[in-house]
Amino acid sequence: MLRQQDVGHRIVVRRIVGIREGRPLFSDALGELVELSETHVTIATAQGRLRVPVAEVHRAKRVPPTRRPTASAVVELELAADEAWPAPVRGRLGDWLLRSADGWTGRANSALPVGDPDRPLPAAVDAIERWYAGHGRPAMVNTPLPLAVPVGAELDARGWTARPLTLVQTVPVTTLLSDPHRTFPAGGPAPAGGPAPSGADRDGDGPPVVLDVAPSEEWLAVAAGRKGGLPDSARHILTAVARVRFAQVYADGRLLATGRATVTGQGRWLGLSLIEVTPSARRQGLAVRVIRALAGWGAAEGATQAFLQVEQRNTGAVALYRKLGFTTHHTYLTRVAPPG
Repeated sequence: MLRQQDVGHRIVVRRIVGIREGRPLFSDALGELVELSETHVTIATAQGRLRVPVAEVHRAKRVPPTRRPTASAVVELELAADEAWPAPVRGRLGDWLLRSADGWTGRANSALPVGDPDRPLPAAVDAIERWYAGHGRPAMVNTPLPLAVPVGAELDARGWTARPLTLVQTVPVTTLLSDPHRTFPAGGPAPAGGPAPSGADRDGDGPPVVLDVAPSEEWLAVAAGRKGGLPDSARHILTAVARVRFAQVYADGRLLATGRATVTGQGRWLGLSLIEVTPSARRQGLAVRVIRALAGWGAAEGATQAFLQVEQRNTGAVALYRKLGFTTHHTYLTRVAPPG
């Protein structure tokens, strides 16, 4: 049977779904184990979350992970993520992207080496260093793994350092919306002290999640606190996407939770970012409600897959996303050139 060590891994569960002529009928479910309790096994499957009573489990075991994503799948997702977080200053080296945004976030201030740089690798890295020097910024490169392993080897030889590993995680949008007790979106007025919504999600468990097409000043203040300021480039990154929503949860005039979502990648990808809950309101399920409300909007826009980026060392966030069904698609390192 399964153990707590299996949480987060791919499993197969054979469960009893009925009896015919005195013999049990079985059905198999394959997916990631997101929760294991004394009474239930919860799996994130391709069709959505499945909660199976332990009494119905005939057999369950861990199975090998799925194959690594193809290079084209990594490129597709990285380009959708770039579209969702658009740096205002951009350049190109063949297919490679060069991005600068006054130093606000590594994603918007690093080169993205996907595709062909149209020159030998050492010359491409030389060109990156010159481009960032010309913009008065330290040179950085976002290296998706394992796709950009050759780039990483070249940077290692030059003494570039690495920031903490980031997980690029994905989940079907239907999985985020699989809770049968919730519907998305639902209309409703803003709570006292909150802005007028363009859409809201309500349930009986607390104040609504309000979705707006532009961030409020309070929303921006939360983002500034999390990211260390908010230059004009940051405002561009947050708002210069055709399909974007900003989530807010108010209670008694106070902003308790925020989030942002975009739809990019030719309408396939729902990108989630800046999910934040004030310390006094944590452990009340607000982050999950924000994510599901944004997923409801994304589904209405036609998105079928959701993604987010989270540092591996942020164990609390990683655990939350695992329970929602997210799995790691690929990883990346942000590499930083040595000074001088």
